[in-house]
Amino acid sequence: MVQMRVGLVIYGSLDSLSGGFLYDRKLVEYLRSQGDRVEILSQPWQGYPLRLAQNFSVSLLTRLANLDVDCLLQDELNHPSLFLLNRRLRQRLAARRLYPLTSIVHHLRSSEQRPAWQNNLYASVERRYIQTIDSFVFNSEVTRKAVASLDENVQKAPHLIAYPAGSRFQGGLPDEDQIVRRAGLKGPLRIIFVGNLIPRKGLHTLLAALALLPPNACRLEIVGSLAVEPAYTRQLQRQVQRLGLIDRVKFHGVLDDEALAQCLLEAQVMAAPSTYEGFGIVYLEGMGFGLPAIATMAGAASEIIRNGMEGYLISPGDAPALAERLQWLSTDRVRLANMALAARLRFSAFPSWQETGRAIRQFLQAQLE
Repeated sequence: MVQMRVGLVIYGSLDSLSGGFLYDRKLVEYLRSQGDRVEILSQPWQGYPLRLAQNFSVSLLTRLANLDVDCLLQDELNHPSLFLLNRRLRQRLAARRLYPLTSIVHHLRSSEQRPAWQNNLYASVERRYIQTIDSFVFNSEVTRKAVASLDENVQKAPHLIAYPAGSRFQGGLPDEDQIVRRAGLKGPLRIIFVGNLIPRKGLHTLLAALALLPPNACRLEIVGSLAVEPAYTRQLQRQVQRLGLIDRVKFHGVLDDEALAQCLLEAQVMAAPSTYEGFGIVYLEGMGFGLPAIATMAGAASEIIRNGMEGYLISPGDAPALAERLQWLSTDRVRLANMALAARLRFSAFPSWQETGRAIRQFLQAQLE
């Protein structure tokens, strides 16, 4: 295949700790491995009003218009900075017959749970942004439908659903015998939560569920940045103290891949009751280790987890339902083992990062023909 020159617009650094940045990072790694030249155009992390103001940046417009690329990828997370600027950029590109714009959409800001007036505002900005895009890469069918609901014309635009992979730890995964033996270990059910400590991830719901269970039923390991929203982290730490969970909960903070893999090997269940996920890479990564996943029915978790088979889907914020599912798995280790094996099998049905990267690369090249 012909090698490409690709630009990618993101906020901050590709090394940021989130599923969306992992997706972008793995894509860049794959494109570069194929000989493509990828130029990263980083915009500063700022408050929403300051991001909106970037639409009037002459220097940003000039930089984008003068790029020597075959196509420009934009992470949809950057929509506040581009929803107006892209219109002026397209005018310049049309006059010079330059590159197309492709948006990588992980999930819409307006899909998250917040007051309706706020989401209406965000949806208005996102709608104007997607109207400037030539083609789309979606991480799930749920994300595609969410974008199409903002503008029906999106359904006519070239698009690709390219599922993320859970293969980051492929070399150290347990085999079936290890998974069954781990499920049968006596003692409290070992639960792991992986994700940045932000309200959307629902850790406060998981803590509330833990408090509804007998003291010796479960233990929780929490892996994720404590610094993204410090006020929320302090709220969680106070919640642990108030509910008397200090002996049952451990905050690890951020771990490198080797340490995280060890935690996943030792855990028995993945629980991350997010109020919304555009996909949920963490569920899939946990399933690679044979961990049944407990998530919510909001977002795309249902494209990964089949309720009652590889894990459970509950309503967002439903601590009693979450506690009930954890109790089932804690007291019925045969059920836990069967779901763990089903989770591992489900993981195998999803693509590797290399396969996802190949599909996106072929899609991008098709847009240039």
